[in-house]
Amino acid sequence: MTVATKDKPAIQSTVDGFEKRPMWTRLAAANTFWIALVLIALIVVFTAIAPNEFATLFTFQTLLIETSVLLVLSVGMTFVIITSGIDLSVGSVLIFAGMVAGKTMEALSPDGDATKAGWGIIFAGLAAAVVAGTAWGLLNGFLIAVAKIPPLIVTLGTMGGALGAAYLLNNGSDVRSVPTELNKTLGYGTSFGGVPNLVLVAVVITLIGAWLLHTTKFGRYTYAVGSNAEAARRVGIGVTAHLLKIYTLTGFLAGIAGFMSLAYYASTTISAHTTDNLNAIAATVMGGTSLFGGIGSVLGTVIGVFIPAVLKKGFNITHVQDFWQMIAVGAVLIAAVWFDQQRRRKRNSR
Repeated sequence: MTVATKDKPAIQSTVDGFEKRPMWTRLAAANTFWIALVLIALIVVFTAIAPNEFATLFTFQTLLIETSVLLVLSVGMTFVIITSGIDLSVGSVLIFAGMVAGKTMEALSPDGDATKAGWGIIFAGLAAAVVAGTAWGLLNGFLIAVAKIPPLIVTLGTMGGALGAAYLLNNGSDVRSVPTELNKTLGYGTSFGGVPNLVLVAVVITLIGAWLLHTTKFGRYTYAVGSNAEAARRVGIGVTAHLLKIYTLTGFLAGIAGFMSLAYYASTTISAHTTDNLNAIAATVMGGTSLFGGIGSVLGTVIGVFIPAVLKKGFNITHVQDFWQMIAVGAVLIAAVWFDQQRRRKRNSR
């Protein structure tokens, strides 16, 4: 985006031109097509190697379930990175939200045993998780947008703060008293022809995120702020308020993801989520969202989430060591960033 220092109409025209770009143009800019080809190629290769094990309904159901929580986190991360920000705290916020939900349901249950709790207590736990996640997101947004502290420093600090607070809530151990009804319904329940309920929740949230990013003024402002925050500010976009909303939204989604994880594992499983922040960032970047801001799509993030999941599942089925999966994901991530840099250089040289 070109900035005219004394020509506000010129700035307005560049922002307007950006906002009117069709969605397919933004998808192409985010390299969604080539990353989709990578995912398709992986599926084809593993299907050819182990057709009776990989290409099964059970395998794909398992893939969808295992990626649901990460997908919800990554949708929020997409918004953040498009604004050229970063959020290292989402994994810890997820853990904290799950812990708050678990402790809330225990506190509302007789004798502190939430395993037999009904839906009233379950909904109270959901509300507690959402409030807890949103509060951390609001704190991140305030420190970044209002106090003007770099996102890397803020979210690095809140990453440790949220994780430490989660440990303090239950003396460093997991909450394991989770309603059986929650685990049976949301964690492992199915509907609509056998589609897992956990997957349905993730799909609904992803569709809402895609709608919000690609068809609303909120989404257009997100791209504009990431492309050039100063130009966006000069044409009247409230950059500070918008960044506050972005980080609050990310915390809100981390709260939902924490409750989903609690439902699936029937435990807070603290150790299982310590790298979720890095996984969400990697999935978003592999999906074509630029670390420099202004470029990205929810569809690309969905593809980016599934690439490491397919690699892990395929390597497990074909009895390849997990270490190779790490190397392969790292190679794809580096390639995605390299393509992004080349694209940016070409654009700047015009």
